[in-house]
Amino acid sequence: MYHSAEKRVKRIVGERLSDMVRGGVKGLEKESLRVAPDGGIAQTTHPAALGAALTHPYITTDYSEALIELITPPFSESAKALDFLREVQKFVCSRLDKEILWGTSMPCVLAGGENIPIARYGSSNQGIMKTVYRRGLGHRYGRTMQVIAGVHFNYSLNPSLLPVYQSLEENRQPLRDFTDAAYMGLTRNLLRYGWLVPYLFGASPAVCKSFLGGKANNLSEFDANTAYEPYATSLRLGDFGYTNSKEKGVGIKANYNSLQDYIDSLTRAIETPSSLWEKIGVVVDGRYEQLNTNILQIENEYYSTVRPKQLLNGMEKPVLALHRRGVRYIELRSLDVNAYDPLGVNAEQLDFLETLLLFCLFQDSPPINVQEQREIDQNQGGVAHRGRDPSLYLLRQGREIKLRQWADELCRAMSGVSELLDGDDPAKPYSHSLQLQLEKIAHSEQTPSARMLEEMRQNGEGFFQFAQRLSLQHHSYFDTVSISSEREAFFRNQAERSHAGQAELESMPQVSFDKFLQEYFAQ
Repeated sequence: MYHSAEKRVKRIVGERLSDMVRGGVKGLEKESLRVAPDGGIAQTTHPAALGAALTHPYITTDYSEALIELITPPFSESAKALDFLREVQKFVCSRLDKEILWGTSMPCVLAGGENIPIARYGSSNQGIMKTVYRRGLGHRYGRTMQVIAGVHFNYSLNPSLLPVYQSLEENRQPLRDFTDAAYMGLTRNLLRYGWLVPYLFGASPAVCKSFLGGKANNLSEFDANTAYEPYATSLRLGDFGYTNSKEKGVGIKANYNSLQDYIDSLTRAIETPSSLWEKIGVVVDGRYEQLNTNILQIENEYYSTVRPKQLLNGMEKPVLALHRRGVRYIELRSLDVNAYDPLGVNAEQLDFLETLLLFCLFQDSPPINVQEQREIDQNQGGVAHRGRDPSLYLLRQGREIKLRQWADELCRAMSGVSELLDGDDPAKPYSHSLQLQLEKIAHSEQTPSARMLEEMRQNGEGFFQFAQRLSLQHHSYFDTVSISSEREAFFRNQAERSHAGQAELESMPQVSFDKFLQEYFAQ
């Protein structure tokens, strides 16, 4: 079934191109809630010592003023991305006043959406647009959904690999077209096989009841304050997370069958009015409550587990960047925050993800039809809610197959890719990571989601007590981390430059916000 990937790996090894494959570039984005000592979301503003969230390249905020997002530069080695994440998180933790970073994806001690502070970015039109967009998200989907944290893995192929790979494929398209098609094929396979990620790394099998806000649900009771599903892996990616609730409400699906199809489907969504969102209004009592009443305010509102991306030039729209310059990298968004690692992610995970992405590149990737799209959605939801159920079947090309069987087949088919990535490294980290995942497939009790529930049972803890205990442990870990004086000076300098950058933006002549939005959407 996976002969195409195997064949391409053999040709790459035979042509001695392994070094080019190993030159892929990795980056990380990690979200973490700032919480008060009682575990509630911090009501304080983004600490000034960290810099200005609008203009800082590495320390910003996501939906909430309390939801910090840490971004690494791209590196050719995962270890360097993890080192940078450790250093920037140390810098952040050392500047929090009686607050800690929450160590799990799911938040706790929520006192209703109105007590979740929306991120603020100052008085420039750019800053106002970011805040209004978030205000719109809150109206559309509720604020509690927006403070679920995750880790994003960004990956781009070594650019020098692509022309050589095109030659191996005997493909005569323009290189740009071949590159876009290769990335979109990779993306489609990631959608097909992406359920593996929550099974192996899902770490949100339980939630605080405060997160549910008294709404009806099908979850079981773990204790007085915790709800869970016995076989869940990642409720973050299920019906309680942003993904499914959002897509059902909007009723659109991005089309990944080509880059142009993807651009067209998102463009329709950001330009088509929605009667549902028209009820909210745009300017209400003199204040912007959302950017517009379209199905999506902007492209980023379409939540997906994977996105093809291009770097933006200033205030360029993402669909235009993709149209003008093609796909630059892939953003995998399905990783829960790893509760067992202070960084929220570790080398074992990144090695497996790089293996998976390259396998998805090398494996044939036909277009996704309507039936397969339904299968992809059903498999994702099934694994999120019941991934460790030994009797769980997934759908593959119209037929049922046991999760364990399919997962085992997939991981064994990836062995050639892991060996290619290991090269001459005697430690064989990629093959070692793949073996660890095969063990989790055979023994679901080794998955993070199972370990969390078992630990909670053994300690007599609810989800809040478990998450708070690990968050405090992680905070203590960063007390022991030291960074060089040069690194400390680098982050201080970035903070100062970001404040200066925001001040410069705000001092420039501004057109009215109405005109600013009109010009942005008219691109």
